[in-house]
Order: sequence, then C-alpha cells, then structure tokens
Amino acid sequence: MAVILNPVEWQGRLDQEELPCALRWHQKITLGNQEIDEKKIYRGLIGFCSDEGVKRNNGRVGAVQGPAAFRRQFSNIAWHQDDCNLVDFGDIKVEDGDLEAGQELLAERVAAEIPKVSRLLVVGGGHETAYGSFCGLHKALGRDCRIGIINLDAHFDLRCPGDLGASSGTPFYQIRALVGEENFHYFCLGLAEEANTQALFNRADSWGVTYRTDKQVKENDLKEIKIELENFAQTCDALYLTIDMDVLPHYQAPGVSAPAVRGVELSVIESIIGLVINSSKYCTYGLPLAEITELNPSFDPQGITARTAGVLAGQMLK
Repeated sequence: MAVILNPVEWQGRLDQEELPCALRWHQKITLGNQEIDEKKIYRGLIGFCSDEGVKRNNGRVGAVQGPAAFRRQFSNIAWHQDDCNLVDFGDIKVEDGDLEAGQELLAERVAAEIPKVSRLLVVGGGHETAYGSFCGLHKALGRDCRIGIINLDAHFDLRCPGDLGASSGTPFYQIRALVGEENFHYFCLGLAEEANTQALFNRADSWGVTYRTDKQVKENDLKEIKIELENFAQTCDALYLTIDMDVLPHYQAPGVSAPAVRGVELSVIESIIGLVINSSKYCTYGLPLAEITELNPSFDPQGITARTAGVLAGQMLK
C-alpha cells in the first residue's frame, strides 16, 4: 500500500534585522491545504518516500528519508526568485514494499497538482520515482503529447524488470513500454561507462536514445550540448528533467545508492539545468515537471548531498 503524508510547517533561520531583503525558502512556502494567492507565481513540491526500488535493485537503502533531508536543507537556502513561491503538497510514502501502489498514487498526485503550478518538483526516493512522475505528467498532458525526458544520471536505468518487478533501474524501460517506441524521447547525460553493461548500451542504441558519458559532459562540451538539447526540445511538446544525484562526483554527493567514481562537476550540471530551461521555450508546454532522486541521507552525516540537491532545486524552480 501507499499513503499520503500531509505537509507540515517549514522552519528555518530568521534574519529579522535584514528584512525585507533577507528571505529564505522556508518563508516562501505555502502548504498544499492552504489558499493560494492567484496573483502570485507558484512552483510545487511533492516528496516520494521510497526505498523499495533501490532494494529490488540491490542498492544501498535509505532514500526513503530523502524528501525530509531535502526540506531540512532547502528551508535555509537564501531566496532569490523575484516573485516565485513554493507550494508543498506533502509526500507519498510506499509501505509494505508495494512500490506499484506508490507509483500509481504519485502519478495521481502529479496529474492533479501540475495544473495548479507553473512547474512541479518531485523529490525521491530512488529513481523508481521517475515512473510515477512520468505517468502523472503523461496523464495530465494527454497520451498524444510528446514528452522529452532529459535524465542527468550515471546510469541508463533501462533495465528489464526482473523477478521482483520494477526497480530503481527500470523506470525508462517501463516508460517506453507505456508510450510506445515512436513516442519515446530520451536523452541521458553523465553516464558512467563502468556502471552500465554493454547490454544497456546496445539497448540504448537500438532504441535511438541520445546520450553522453561523463567523459563527454565537461565545461568545454557545453556548446555542443546546448545545440543537442535545443534540437531535442524541438521534437517535443514538453520536457521532463530528472536528476539522479549519483551523476555528481562522490565527494559532492556521497549520500546516494551508488556514489560515482568520476561524475560530472556541479558547475556543469548547473549549466545544463539552465540549458534545459532555455530549451523548453521550443515546447508548447515548456518544462512542467522536474525531479531529484537517489538522495540517501543515511550515508551523508554532514548533509552535503541534500544541500547540493537544494542548490540544484533552486535553479530548477526558476
């Protein structure tokens, strides 16, 4: 089964002596059960508390605490978004190992909340989060909508579901099965060659997936990546950006299921987020959905991974 956890009040540092120009994100939060001011611009947030996909994929569990760790760190990050506010719609929690029920409930909530905000951010949980998120966007925009998936990740996550069913390694395989080969638009950046078998590269090639390895995602590659993202966006009606925190170097994101030996530098990831947002102007529906996954605070006592996720989220919510 899966349950909905209602949002709770955010807390954080108050710089009263510096107001009104010393706001932090916890001061710009509206809870999902509160009235929304129609004159303001809102982004949205949903958490997906799940370890089941990582467990089925033989990874290090602990991502179930990811949304809570994210909120703790994000609450105190300084707010520089002009007139942008954030609606916290609470969490979906997977219980009794029923990942499928959790993904279905997440899809329902994503579909329901996307029309209320200008962009929705989902925070996982393992990368099994992506299947529920995509299903919600697919439901909200319609089955004929061409949704371009941009995944910043050390892994393809194109594995076939095994005996235990879907996992954190299968979401984009499942998405292709859902939308069909003609409507599967997938661009993966930051792959670690040593972490993906030849079978996965063969599948990606046969399915026409666009991808770059971590060695091909450097500062001097950004001009080419910009062109590739714009060309990709022009074939789509909407973009969906999902970031697996293990795309970053192990010292920048130690709190993940599988830390990267090499990874892609944070400054490059930030630049790519900006390029994705700019490329979304070519799409009818822009970038309605973004996502952060594989945030595992169990292996990050100093909270650097969650803090990094908060920095990235601030850019994704612009």
